[in-house]
Amino acid sequence: MRFLALCTAAVGRLSQVMFWIAGLALVAMMALTGADVILRAFRSPILGTYELVGLLGAVAVGFAIPQTTLQKGHVKMDFLTDRLASHGKFWLNLATRLAGVGLFAVIGQNLWALGDDLRASGEVSLTLQLPQYPVAYGVALCCLVQCLVLLSSLLGERRPRS
Repeated sequence: MRFLALCTAAVGRLSQVMFWIAGLALVAMMALTGADVILRAFRSPILGTYELVGLLGAVAVGFAIPQTTLQKGHVKMDFLTDRLASHGKFWLNLATRLAGVGLFAVIGQNLWALGDDLRASGEVSLTLQLPQYPVAYGVALCCLVQCLVLLSSLLGERRPRS
């Protein structure tokens, strides 16, 4: 039981660090977009803004997913689940978390493979010539952490008594 608590705490800390990275990416997107809009008025737009905002957007979304799950910040359709008995809620939560683990494992594996392909081919962004594979690897790791978040919440859940 102590091991489970340590693992859950480690996953929570990792998710929190990733959440801060997502926040920094979001701030960078806003600053870059704002600066580009202002500089366009003076006919001096920032080169590659569209590319950078796209890459930062992937980082912001991907890195925020695990902590958002921990905070139960996702949209939840509880008008249906509130009508279920405690056993029904337990089994529904179990099924959705297992499906989530499977889904994020597949997404993470495919993103990692995409990162391998992008790195092997030397794929870069059009304007700034930035490599794209680090973002694919980063979001793939986010999917792995999301799997750990879902598993830790699953292992911490207690089955209701009859």
